[in-house]
Amino acid sequence: MLEPRWPEQGDRPGQADWLAAETARLLQFAEGSWHPLGGFGRQDDRGMVDPSESVELWITGRMTHCFALGELLGYPGSAGLVEHGLAALRGRLRDSEHGGWYPEVGPSGPVRTEKPFYQHCFVLLAAASALIAGHPGAGELVVDALAVIDERFWSEADGMVVETWDELFTEAEPYRGVNAAMHGVEAFLAAYDATGDTLWRDRAVRMITRVAREFAEPNAWRIAEHFDSAWNPLPDYNRDHPDDPFRPYGATVGHGLEWSRLCLHAHAALGGPAGDGPSWLVDDARQLFEAAVRDGWAADGADGFVYTVDWDGKPVVHQRMHWVLAEGIGAATTLATVTGDDSYRRWYPGWWDYAERYLIDRELGSWHHELDRHNRPSATVWVGKPDAYHAVQATLLPRIPVRASLARGVRDALTSGDLEPLDR
Repeated sequence: MLEPRWPEQGDRPGQADWLAAETARLLQFAEGSWHPLGGFGRQDDRGMVDPSESVELWITGRMTHCFALGELLGYPGSAGLVEHGLAALRGRLRDSEHGGWYPEVGPSGPVRTEKPFYQHCFVLLAAASALIAGHPGAGELVVDALAVIDERFWSEADGMVVETWDELFTEAEPYRGVNAAMHGVEAFLAAYDATGDTLWRDRAVRMITRVAREFAEPNAWRIAEHFDSAWNPLPDYNRDHPDDPFRPYGATVGHGLEWSRLCLHAHAALGGPAGDGPSWLVDDARQLFEAAVRDGWAADGADGFVYTVDWDGKPVVHQRMHWVLAEGIGAATTLATVTGDDSYRRWYPGWWDYAERYLIDRELGSWHHELDRHNRPSATVWVGKPDAYHAVQATLLPRIPVRASLARGVRDALTSGDLEPLDR
């Protein structure tokens, strides 16, 4: 199996020592997301959490996942933070009466009561990563999350997932979306690595197949995002609110990059240590990456990825989101690892230089989550620095082998001696 070609030792952005320091710096900032209600809260620009604000399920899941990666890496204090997150997922955020998890809980109880699949994905991802890290008690939460997803969200007929239920799981929202499905793929692959159950790997591949072959390939590899309950596309969805943080109008450039990378994780899951999974997954990863870069990078004359484009590839929302660059870095390094094709290498150093110049906040910590079209900090879509998930993963992907999940890749790299444990 081809191992990562980058980075070499040194302190330039994107190189091994620099990446290790950046992982630790991001985790240190993220410690501030600890919320006294349980779980983790949104951080502002300085890393502070308002203890009077509610706790959100997706942020708690993401940050628990990040600290599980930290626990694997030996980052001091991570185990306690993982337990803090898991306790909230087992307790305050859980609906013990009707099943599943509430998306948002405040001091007096649930603030919102619908049951979105997007948010449930991060319960499973957090639990699976914690289980791979060997964290006590994570296995039970994995079993519980898989049971809820299997019973309530998975549609065998569609080979896809239901988007959102009401509190009682009696009425489903008619909308279906690719963003939630994408994080379902990520969570299912992590569940496969954590449990060895091929059902979840195979379901992930079924979703990838539909998205890549049915929704992206006929559309110049721009991924249709929004659908009705029968999975008929809704190309004008949110045209009047194009910068929605979760359901924007048009094609989301960062999702093309993220799906590209997920194709390669699925390829690894199907191919085992030899990495010889089905070739179509690698071919489609290439196409998705190339379309996203063609449409998104410097599309309006300035460096950076635009957020969205229309169905002809013209920019719609020009803001630069930190997570899109992080996914570009992850996709480029993973494609280079899997294919051995040095053409992906040319993007890597420049994108890290861009991150260092514009996104990485050396004064206050973490990364700016949003820039305007002139690469100045902005807050039209994302206020503050809500979570470290994408940035942390971008610092790890260049240094680990390609596995179904990041947690498994980190564990294997540590076992082989290719990755050094972190300290402060």
